[in-house]
Amino acid sequence: MRILFTCGGTAGHINPALGVAGRVKELVPNAEILFVGAEGHMETELVPREGYALRTVRISGFQRSLRPEKLLANVRTVGRVVSAVRTAKGYIREFRPDAAVGTGGYVCYPVLKAAADLGVPTLVHESNALPGLTTRLLEKRMDRILVGFEESRQYYKHPDKVQVTGTPVRVDFRGGDRLKARRELGLDPEQPIVLAVFGSLGAEYMNTAMEGFIRRMGADGRFRLIYATGKRYYDAVRARLEARGPLPACADVREYIYDMPMVMSAADVIVCRGGASTVSELTYLGKPAVIVPSPNVVNNHQENNARVLERAGAARMLLEGKFDGDGLYDAVTGLLYDGAALEKMHKASLEMGVRDATDRIVSMVLGLAQREKTV
Repeated sequence: MRILFTCGGTAGHINPALGVAGRVKELVPNAEILFVGAEGHMETELVPREGYALRTVRISGFQRSLRPEKLLANVRTVGRVVSAVRTAKGYIREFRPDAAVGTGGYVCYPVLKAAADLGVPTLVHESNALPGLTTRLLEKRMDRILVGFEESRQYYKHPDKVQVTGTPVRVDFRGGDRLKARRELGLDPEQPIVLAVFGSLGAEYMNTAMEGFIRRMGADGRFRLIYATGKRYYDAVRARLEARGPLPACADVREYIYDMPMVMSAADVIVCRGGASTVSELTYLGKPAVIVPSPNVVNNHQENNARVLERAGAARMLLEGKFDGDGLYDAVTGLLYDGAALEKMHKASLEMGVRDATDRIVSMVLGLAQREKTV
């Protein structure tokens, strides 16, 4: 059995594909797997690290602007799409996959189009609540469309193709236990913990708000804060905080959190962005959250994801520009010290989570792979 995966651009697109590929290998040890990604993007580091073969195409995304330089860039992108489809067909004829799977990123369009053109059974997984441009363009050609939220069905023109599978989480999140995580991290099993994280690079607005948040903490010590500034901002944030005096002992300010599954498991409330992978991790663990969507995401995907959780009672949402450090502190502590609200949110989050998302997707992939192909 041979399976082709295509994904790229962000870890949120790549990790689900790696999770599904890993499970396929567990169930079918002799399965052959090939990844196709975008030249020069994150997948060129993450995929080979997991031991999978990778081929690349040269591709770029479309610019959503009418400025002349952006329109010219889009003309170049069209040319690259045509070339990428041609290159992908070469890979597909050589590899002869039994199925092709896309998990997001603009590289999926030329690769899955090429696969469909050649008669390979195809499926695409859309982890965001609303379908992105790539998924919309591919919808008619796909054999299956897998989505992360039940609510997402309504946005597709071919609902008969849509299956709700949830979004896979990294294997490290499985079996997450609050007390066990605290013991392994050396944290007080009784002290409330707030985790604040806004992406690996960080976010300027959120760091400014968190500085005000920490000033409100003072020497209180009623709860512990674990806060990642992001690599880009750590030195500046730390300097500004220390210029006002010693940091509160209960504030753990870090550049980056390397043991994220463990820290998320230990937390009582998580303050974070609304990316699809983050949302799937929150609901997998059943963690109450205050979500601040990034306003710099195409199609406002993060806000739409956050609103799905908010409507279900699994999270609260704040919009950038609508609060400061004091407002963030009040929102977080208001939730942290409301035991009934925390428990209600925990249950709502767990109900939204799909704990067997990886197996559901693998089942679809293996089913498609057993169909006769024409390539």
